[in-house]
Amino acid sequence: MRLLHTSDWHVGRTFHGADTVDALRSVLEELAAIVRRERIDVVLVAGDVYDSAMPAGRHVEALTRALQSIRDAGAQVVLSSGNHDSPARLGANAGFARAGGLHLSTTALDPDSWRIELDDEHGPVQVFAVPYLEPVVLRAALPESGIRTQADAMRWAMDAIRADLAARPARAVVLAHCFAAGVAADDDDAPREIRAGGLDVVPIATFDGVDYAALGHIHSRQALAEAVRYSGAPLHYSFRERSPERGGWLVELGADGLDGVSWISLPVPRPLTQVRGELDALLADPAHDGTEDHWVRAVLTDAAMPLDAMRRLQQRWPHCAQVEWAGAVGGADAAGVRERLQRRSDAEVVEGFLEHVRGEGPSDAERALVADGLARVAAAEAAR
Repeated sequence: MRLLHTSDWHVGRTFHGADTVDALRSVLEELAAIVRRERIDVVLVAGDVYDSAMPAGRHVEALTRALQSIRDAGAQVVLSSGNHDSPARLGANAGFARAGGLHLSTTALDPDSWRIELDDEHGPVQVFAVPYLEPVVLRAALPESGIRTQADAMRWAMDAIRADLAARPARAVVLAHCFAAGVAADDDDAPREIRAGGLDVVPIATFDGVDYAALGHIHSRQALAEAVRYSGAPLHYSFRERSPERGGWLVELGADGLDGVSWISLPVPRPLTQVRGELDALLADPAHDGTEDHWVRAVLTDAAMPLDAMRRLQQRWPHCAQVEWAGAVGGADAAGVRERLQRRSDAEVVEGFLEHVRGEGPSDAERALVADGLARVAAAEAAR
């Protein structure tokens, strides 16, 4: 059996405010072409199918078309809900969809519903699509379980899966949406809502007992072990995402279990580029020729923050999406700012702000204007 591990489609998500639906449509159409070309039997989507619990109509339409294209290409689809999805909405009509080869798993409290029974020439393959497990919800519903953390929740789920496999031995694949130990996410667009009091991570050993664990939640591909991997998202959704490539893992199951895992790339409609330097120099620098159609993050090193920087940058890079000022003043150490502010008068605070944002203090005329404005405010407050 040949499975394609994907995750985190985030249909409806924007890139720094820019719409991505058309780009995602084109990438998912290529995914359907890969299904046909590579003779994929099953496409796995490990959570965060939508970006919102209440997706817009056009986003529902985009997902429907993508799933239909994959089915037309010959693969079944196994899809689990992530923390961004509404289980009730995503799982609507799941029983009816299963008859058409679309398997939706969204019920966290019912381990029996996670199991999708598939077959190939070697016999049964059990795919367990575990929805996102919210520890608070599980703890309330199962007070005797002792679930406190994401690791506890995933351990509870895997114990149920191993018990199922003990009763019905088969080759097995698990989908899970979680933050696993060993993942390198310092620079990735890793969701933060599962972190409380430090990293709430799921040990890799939790997934022992299955042939492959298809993980979602991290937006860049990572291999934590031969049989425990993240595929990442099909599009870039942030400049923080670690890997430039996009794609999925082709998982091959033989008669005795995992035969191999290989990477299959998806097209990147708009690459990510970071440029750094003074604004005027960047706008003229031939070293950046060819990046004009990229998503661009500009780090400006001008001594003073340039005026109208975004508009000027977009004259060269129409898709410049983020500007950061890292000049001498902007990069100064901010430690102790609150303490210093508490010792300053209102006028001194305003003067310090002007020095911070433009690298020089106010003129005499500006000082007079500030003093007059502060006096008016003080008079109005006294009259209340």
